[in-house]
Amino acid sequence: MVSNDSDDSAGSDNSAGSDDSAGSHDPDDSAGAVGAVGVTQVVNPATGLVVATVPQTTAAEAEAAIDRAARAYGSWREVAPGDRARLLRRFAAVVDAHVEELAELEVRNSGHTIGNARWEAGNVRDVLDYYAGAPERLTGRQIPVPGGLNVTFHEPLGVVGVIVPWNFPMPIAGWGFAPALAAGNTVVLKPAELTPLTAIRLGELALEAGLPPDVLTVLPGRGSVVGEAFVAHPAVRKICFTGSTEVGTRIMAGCAAQVKRLTLELGGKSANLVFADADLARAAATAPYAVFDNAGQDCCARSRILVQRPVYDRFLELLEPAVQAFRVEDPALETAEMGPLISAGHRKSVSSYLDGAEVAFTGSCPEGPGFWHAPTVLLARSPAERHWREEIFGPVVSVLPFDDEAEAVALANDTEYGLSGSIWTQDVGRAIRVARGVESGNLSVNSHSSVRYWTPFGGMKRSGLGRELGPDALHAFTDVKNVFLATDA
Repeated sequence: MVSNDSDDSAGSDNSAGSDDSAGSHDPDDSAGAVGAVGVTQVVNPATGLVVATVPQTTAAEAEAAIDRAARAYGSWREVAPGDRARLLRRFAAVVDAHVEELAELEVRNSGHTIGNARWEAGNVRDVLDYYAGAPERLTGRQIPVPGGLNVTFHEPLGVVGVIVPWNFPMPIAGWGFAPALAAGNTVVLKPAELTPLTAIRLGELALEAGLPPDVLTVLPGRGSVVGEAFVAHPAVRKICFTGSTEVGTRIMAGCAAQVKRLTLELGGKSANLVFADADLARAAATAPYAVFDNAGQDCCARSRILVQRPVYDRFLELLEPAVQAFRVEDPALETAEMGPLISAGHRKSVSSYLDGAEVAFTGSCPEGPGFWHAPTVLLARSPAERHWREEIFGPVVSVLPFDDEAEAVALANDTEYGLSGSIWTQDVGRAIRVARGVESGNLSVNSHSSVRYWTPFGGMKRSGLGRELGPDALHAFTDVKNVFLATDA
C-alpha cells in the first residue's frame, strides 16, 4: 500500500495542497507533495525529502470499505465480551512489540522527536489495553418500576468514522478506535494526508493481532473525498474528528442532516497563569515544554502566558535561559526536544505572526533543509494583538501581565477556545477558585499535563464537543436501550 521513495529531488516545494480536514491547523499548498494522480508523496519535514508514496482512496473505494465495515459489524458486535477483550489485549501486545518501529516511522513522517514518538506509540498500546477491560464491564442497570422489571443495555452504534489530524497521528487514532472497538463497533479511519504512515501500519498490526478483516479499516486520502464519504454514508453512525474549528463546524453541519453522533476536538489558545506566589523558577523552567513541545503544533499548547505584574520582569529573566537552552535539532537524535514544523507553508504561516510584534527573545534552530522555526517569545502590548488572540500552532508564545485574580480569569476566558491551561500558585484556595472560573475542559495546577488515558479529555466553547479517553468516553460509542418486562399476570 505504501512504497518507499528515495528520490532526493522531490521536496515540498513541488507540492499540491493538503485537505482541510487533515489536521488541527491546515498547512497551505506546500504541505505535501503529490506525484501521479491519486498518489500522495509523503515528505519528511526535517529534510524536505519524499520518504514514501501512498495511494489515495477514491470515493468508490471509501463507500465500498464502509459497506464492508457495516457487514463486519454484524458479527463483531456478537463476539463474546471476553473474546473481544482478548483480541484488544493481543492488539496492544503487538503494538508494544513494534513501538520502536512505529516511533521511527513517525520521526520520518511527522518530524516528531524520537522520545515523543516512543511515548505516542506507547500511548496507543496503553489505550488499547485500558479499553480491553471494557467489554466485560459495559453493563446496564436494573431500575425499580411498578408492575415489572426494567433493564438497560449499552448497544453499539454500528460503523464509526475516525478522522485523525497530522499533529498527533498515532495517539489520536487510538483514542478513536480503541473505545469504539471495545464497545462493539467497527471503525473506518482516515489519517491526515500529510501523515498517514503510522495509521496504515497500525491497521496492518490489527490484522496481525487477529482482528477480523474490515473491523478496523484505514483509508488514506483527501478529507474532501474520504471524510465526506464518512459524513454522507448512512451506515456511519458516529464521527470522531480532531482538527481545525472551521472544518469541525462543516462536519457538524453535515452530520446534522442525518442526526449523526459526533465527537469534536478542535482548536485551542490555552492560558498559562503565573501568580506572584508561584514557584517562579519551576514555572519558568517548564513553560517552554508547555508550548514548544511538538514544535507548538498542539491544541493544548499554553501559548498565552499571563504573569502577575509584581513578578513579571523576574519571570521573563528566568524564562529566557530556559528558552535558549531548548534543544531544537534532528528529531531522530535522543537529545532532541523539538523538531521541525510540518511543512514550508506552515512555517510561513507561523512566521507571519512575528510581523510587527515585539520579540522578547528567541531560541535557536538548525539552518539548511527542513521546516525549522526557532522557539520565540513575544511581548503582548494588549490582548487585542493578533498573536495573542489567534491559534498560531507553532513554537511562538505571547506574554502579558495582569494585576489580580479577577483580571487573570477574565483574560484567560477572553478567547473563543477552551481546551486546556495551567495555573501556577501555592494558594490552594486560589487554585480552586481560578480552576472553577476558567472556561476550559482540562486544567493543571502547578503542572502542564493535559492528557491521561484514564481521565476525560475535551474542550469547551469552540474547542469541541464531547469527551475522549477515560471511563466516560466508552459510553459515547453506545446507545442506551431501555427494556420493560411486565410481570403482572
